[in-house]
Amino acid sequence: MNKVHHAGIVGVGLYVPERRLTNADLEKMVETSDEWITTRSGIKERRLCAPDEATSDLATKAGLKALESAGLEPKDVDAIICATFSPDTLCPSTACHIQAKMGAKNALAFDLAAACSGFIYGLTVAKSMIMNGVCKTAVVMGAEAMSRFTDYKDRGTCVLFGDGAGAVVVQANAHQGRILSEYLGADGAMAEQIIIPAGGSRLPASHETVNQGKHYIKMAGNEVFKFAVRILAHSVEEALVRCGRSIADLNLIIPHQANYRILEAAARKMGIPTEMMYNNIAYHGNTSAATIPIALTEALREDRIKKKDLIGLVAFGGGLTWGSVIIEW
Repeated sequence: MNKVHHAGIVGVGLYVPERRLTNADLEKMVETSDEWITTRSGIKERRLCAPDEATSDLATKAGLKALESAGLEPKDVDAIICATFSPDTLCPSTACHIQAKMGAKNALAFDLAAACSGFIYGLTVAKSMIMNGVCKTAVVMGAEAMSRFTDYKDRGTCVLFGDGAGAVVVQANAHQGRILSEYLGADGAMAEQIIIPAGGSRLPASHETVNQGKHYIKMAGNEVFKFAVRILAHSVEEALVRCGRSIADLNLIIPHQANYRILEAAARKMGIPTEMMYNNIAYHGNTSAATIPIALTEALREDRIKKKDLIGLVAFGGGLTWGSVIIEW
C-alpha cells in the first residue's frame, strides 16, 4: 500500500423502505394530530420496513449504491462497519450478514453501537483504520429498523422514528471528501435518558419483559432536547478547532435529524442561519444512526455541496453520546 496521507469519502448511497407512515396514519393509531407532530418535530412522514425486511437488508442496498457511486465492486472492500442499535441478531453482527449479502468476501466486518451517534463514531474508526494501514477501502453504514423497537401506543416516541440506511465509502488518499478532524464524547451517567431496557444481559427477554413493554425504546424527551442543543454546538466548534477552522469557514452542517426545533435552537446557539443546517426530517423522521449518511447523500443529489466546501457532520444519541466530523469536499 502506498503511504497514506489522508482518508476521504468517495461514494455515498441510501435506501429507505417503500412503506410510508404519515401523520394522518398516526392520528388513527394514537392520540395525536398532524399539527401536534409537525409543530414539535417537523416530521410529516417516516418509512417503515416491510414484514420481511431487516436492518441488514436496508444496509446492503445502501452499501451497494455507495459502491456504485464510487465506481467500486464488493470485492474491493476491506472493511464493513455497521452503526446500529437495531441489529438483525445479537450474534453474529449485522455487518457479517451484510458482508454475505453484498458479496464482499474480502472484508472484515463488525457492528458499532453508539446509538444515533454511531455513524460519526464509525466514520472516525474507519479513518483511523485506514491511516494505520489496517485497510484501504471501508464501507461505513448507519442502518436502523427503528419500527421493530417502537411502541406505537406511546405518542411521545412513535411519532419520531423511521427506518432506513445510508452508507459511505471511505478510502485512503481519496480525491474528495477529505476527513480533516473529528471529536467524540460520551456521558454514561445519562444512559437512562434514551434506553431499550430489556433484551440484554441485565434484563434478558422473558414473558414479563415483553408484557411490560421493556423491549421498546424509552426516552426522556425534555432532558434530551436541552442536552442536544448544547452538545451539537459544542461538538461542531470543538472539531473545527482541531483542524484550525471556525464556524465562519463552514458551508453546510449536516446534523442528526432528531427534531427540527433542536436544529433551529442549535443554529441560534452557533450564530448561523437555520438554512445552514441541512434538514430532511419531514420525510424520513429520526432514523437514528442512518440520518446523517441519508442526509449527506440527499444533499449531494441536491447539489448543496460543492468541491472544496467545508462540511460539518454532527450527532448526539443514546449513551449519551455525541460526535462531529469536519470534511473538506
